[in-house]
Amino acid sequence: MRIRPALVTVTAGALLAAAQAAGPAAAAPPSRACSPYVRIDGYGDGLDKTTFEGSYVGNLSGLATDTDGTVAALSDRSRLFALDVRRGPTAARPVRALALADEQGGELDAEALAVDRDGTRLIASETEPSVRRHTRDGTLLGRLPVPGALRPAPAGRALPNQTFEGLTLRPGGRTLLAAMEGPLAGDGRMVRFQTWQRPRTGPGAPEFRLGPQYGYPVDPGLGVSEVAEAGDGRLLVLERGFTAGVGNTVRLYLADARGASDTSGVETLPGGPGTRPVGKRLLADLGECPSLGAPAKQPQRNPLLDNVEGVAVLGWGPGGPRLLLVSDDNGSVRQTTRLYGLRVRLP
Repeated sequence: MRIRPALVTVTAGALLAAAQAAGPAAAAPPSRACSPYVRIDGYGDGLDKTTFEGSYVGNLSGLATDTDGTVAALSDRSRLFALDVRRGPTAARPVRALALADEQGGELDAEALAVDRDGTRLIASETEPSVRRHTRDGTLLGRLPVPGALRPAPAGRALPNQTFEGLTLRPGGRTLLAAMEGPLAGDGRMVRFQTWQRPRTGPGAPEFRLGPQYGYPVDPGLGVSEVAEAGDGRLLVLERGFTAGVGNTVRLYLADARGASDTSGVETLPGGPGTRPVGKRLLADLGECPSLGAPAKQPQRNPLLDNVEGVAVLGWGPGGPRLLLVSDDNGSVRQTTRLYGLRVRLP
């Protein structure tokens, strides 16, 4: 029903009187938008340069939500921490620490992890590269097969320290996906995503077997530092790079491997005319986020930025996932172990 003008007419004097009675107008809260799709809720540096049960809480390269509600935080110095993040990134605190080891009892250059439904930890190392399975208490259960081409030269075509950097379980838990950080020799700017599959989950489920492989086009000068589930069959991909004197570049992409070609039999990428890469869409360049007053220990175009390497999905809201990100300080006084809280609206 249309409202008649007589019912909504207010004199200018009445408006002025109402404004004077209300007092000065409240300032609008500052925007926390990084882009139309991403906003930052806050950050926390409380873990930076701290220890817990004798272990240095730093070098954090991977995050994953655990079955008990904590967040598993993986150090590339062969440590796995459990973080209580219920009060947000500013109040995150370790509650458990666990040492990890390879088959000979040596340390792992662990860069990414996923937590299976039964609590099994899937740990990716970029040295061999490898994906190992560990129990909740750290006992090694075994390791997954890896295609020879993904190994560093001369055994394969990967560059040192450019292998497995991201790891995630796909919806349903039957597909595991690992992301290479950089391209293989001859692949240009295409990074390989390797999958493993199993027909079912639960007690008595068979081991993961090698599955399809996909090509992902990475931005110039950047590498893939993490992958995570978006919750709708698509992937969240974190791309990261560093330029001395300028700082870090960190971009969050939404990627879709559905319809992409299996590149496991393709010698070099991008492959022939019929080879379809993973599609991607920029959600946010985190350099465009408000800095929130964050300090930086080295030059950064936005002092909020650091060497962001890990992403965990904490849950889903009406428009998309709530994320926790972590930066790897590399044990350096010029870098920070920083947690970030993001909210994502999926296009």
